[in-house]
Amino acid sequence: MKRILLIEDNPEVRENLSEILELSGFAVEEAENGKIGVEKALNSPPDLILCDVMMPELDGFGVLQILSKKSATAGVPFIFLTAKTEREDFRRGMNLGADDYLTKPIYKDELLQVVQHRLEKSDRLRRQFDRTAGGLSAFIDEARGHAELRKLSAEHRRREYGRKENIFNEGDYPRYLYFVEKGKIKLFKTNEYGKEYIINYCQPGDFIGYSSLIQDEAYHFACAAMEDSELRLIPRDDFFRLLHANRDVASHFIKILANNVSVKEEQLMQLAYDSIRKRVADTLLLIREKEGNDTFDFLREDLAKMVGTAKESVIRTLTDFRQSGYIDIQEGTIRIIDAKKLANIPG
Repeated sequence: MKRILLIEDNPEVRENLSEILELSGFAVEEAENGKIGVEKALNSPPDLILCDVMMPELDGFGVLQILSKKSATAGVPFIFLTAKTEREDFRRGMNLGADDYLTKPIYKDELLQVVQHRLEKSDRLRRQFDRTAGGLSAFIDEARGHAELRKLSAEHRRREYGRKENIFNEGDYPRYLYFVEKGKIKLFKTNEYGKEYIINYCQPGDFIGYSSLIQDEAYHFACAAMEDSELRLIPRDDFFRLLHANRDVASHFIKILANNVSVKEEQLMQLAYDSIRKRVADTLLLIREKEGNDTFDFLREDLAKMVGTAKESVIRTLTDFRQSGYIDIQEGTIRIIDAKKLANIPG
């Protein structure tokens, strides 16, 4: 059952809309003002949001501004409810990223048609973008909406990279959006003494380079293959046409960017305050989550570069974890035995 969050300060309007939606098979959660609506949306992201424009505490524009910047709600379809028909209000809402408008008085057929259409479109995008090369093409086919983009997925240039081969260097100007189809790719920075720190690594289904493209600035990090890999290269102009073609596409990348900001903030806190044991444990759990498996192969050199310490320190810590029964190591392969104990290692 699809969940709809209805943010409306008028009790009669709220009750009437809720009744229509519930009788049509939707689960409806109500909020009497924008502030409560934001709290409910962030606590439990709905499948769709209906939001009045003029409200106490926080108006609809404020609600949309907040939720569109949060990773959990950036991709949720957002429909304004308003009695105001001035052109500037419609334009302001669309510029902020609203998916649609319903003008009061709202009729049952119009309400259900708009809601169903937005839910179906959102479902298609989520279902088809399955983090594979085929899923990428399907996602583009659904989202692009422009005839000139119909051949985009077929025109992606593939390139193979050998282990340790550079994809781009820090300071290079971005020309492509990269899509990882095979292998592992590391993003790293190197200090003035040549010491390397891995800030992230990417797997099949991940995009690389979008933040520099969006900001139109040189890369702040370098990128290289950790193993034999294959990437698709999407030209910047095609990426921007896709990005501007549909709000769902933009929302997807907003969500990725927001998640990246949270991860980077956490990494900085770990480097500043956590012990090596804690950082190694958290890095092992991060790799486990990304790999989707308790068992994985990871070079000790690369693990040390992710933790931000010497390889010898990582090896000693892994040996300690194995002796404590947290992990097992067989021929270089690491297996997580007790993730809970790793997570509870004090900083």
